[in-house]
Amino acid sequence: MKKRIATSDLTGRLHPSTRRVTRLCRAAAAKIFRAAVVGSVLMLTFMALPTAAYAECGVHEEPFESPEGMAFPIDVSGTRAALAKSGVWVGANYFGETFYDWGGITDGGQYDGLLELYVNADMKKLGLWKGLCFFTNGYQIHGNSITAENVGGIMPISNLEADASTRLFELWFEQHLFNDTVSVSFGQLAADAEFMISEGSGYFLNSAWGWPPIAAENNPGGGPAYPLATLGVRLAVTPTNRTSMMVGIYNGDPAPQCNKDGDNPQRCNDHGLDFELDDPPLLMAEGAYSYSLAGGRLPGLIKIGGWNHFGKFEHLRVGPGGGLIGITGRNGKPLDNDWALYGIIDQLIWRLPGSEDPQGMAIFGRIMGAPSDRNLVDFYFDGGFTFTGMIPGRPNDALAIGFAYTGISDEAAAFDVDSGDYESLVEICYTFQINGGWSLQPDFQYVWNPSGGAAGVDDAAVIGARSTISF
Repeated sequence: MKKRIATSDLTGRLHPSTRRVTRLCRAAAAKIFRAAVVGSVLMLTFMALPTAAYAECGVHEEPFESPEGMAFPIDVSGTRAALAKSGVWVGANYFGETFYDWGGITDGGQYDGLLELYVNADMKKLGLWKGLCFFTNGYQIHGNSITAENVGGIMPISNLEADASTRLFELWFEQHLFNDTVSVSFGQLAADAEFMISEGSGYFLNSAWGWPPIAAENNPGGGPAYPLATLGVRLAVTPTNRTSMMVGIYNGDPAPQCNKDGDNPQRCNDHGLDFELDDPPLLMAEGAYSYSLAGGRLPGLIKIGGWNHFGKFEHLRVGPGGGLIGITGRNGKPLDNDWALYGIIDQLIWRLPGSEDPQGMAIFGRIMGAPSDRNLVDFYFDGGFTFTGMIPGRPNDALAIGFAYTGISDEAAAFDVDSGDYESLVEICYTFQINGGWSLQPDFQYVWNPSGGAAGVDDAAVIGARSTISF
């Protein structure tokens, strides 16, 4: 995990003129972020004026006439149906999973689970204006982490793994404009819900396929991603049917009170209620282009994006005077900003004959890079195959096979020989759709060099299964 520099420790080592510039730069970045937040509030006020906007907001007026999408359509005394007709949709999901590991730190098995409660609201039906949506959700997380207890490593076996807690996650408004070609979200946001997403990688259980280690390890506090969202603003524009762009600016640390090595951001921000605005911001941007091959039968999607964190970071190997910190014992040389670039591709390569939806065999890949002097992870790659609609009568089942590679930066490896130079995994996951709101996912993962090949941590083989129920 990246070490976060305390401002008092850094400025005390700099020349007075440099300290003044540093303070001005940090203050300017913070002011830009606060201005974006205030601007978004003013924009929402402006958007109350009549304009072309449309949004379903995830609200179903007759949610229980057709139970598709819910395994158990619970509605006590018709309360949920009445709320839905008024523009408020209340729902829940439960995720439960068990894994067993051979290798890693020690052989063994663990269970972990997550209960999600969420609310979608169409604000026009609640008396405001057209195109304004509201969303919030919270988690009750329980059980144990198979990665922390048994496997080790920086690519968690499950994307549900987190400290046991009850916490708020997201809380935001979203305004849709100009026939849904523009949308603006403001509030407590999670960047991993929208950025760096590949359709193919979404079939897997390992956390790396979502918010990868190059983002989780390099950003302070893990960045604005599960289970820690941060205050932010996101603008999305779809100028044509084939092109789209997103820009998001977030408070750069979801747990800024964690200033010491070893502090756990999830415990520093233990209920998700720390709404911070004063940290250097994280700026993310992504563009997407969709296309098709073979006369429109084989759709594809390319995304290019990146991010810049406007904070202060430390060189992982060299101190302020040029000496090696492994010898001097001093902190690393201060560095301005941190950034990364990435590219993503999803491509259907064979279409199931007669399929209305694009089903068949698809490939996907993501590649990401970051500077090695200030980051534990400087390179990440994943890719694989997905097979959908292969079993007659089961259009929603999917088989996914993928490989992921996390490269430890040369500077980090040079400082600590135990850090190794990579961690990689292969995962095979099958999604079995029991009904519209219930799925079962048996899973196999093999991890090479957990924690970069740290001493005493062997390669690990993991089997498990996840059950997902909506109600």
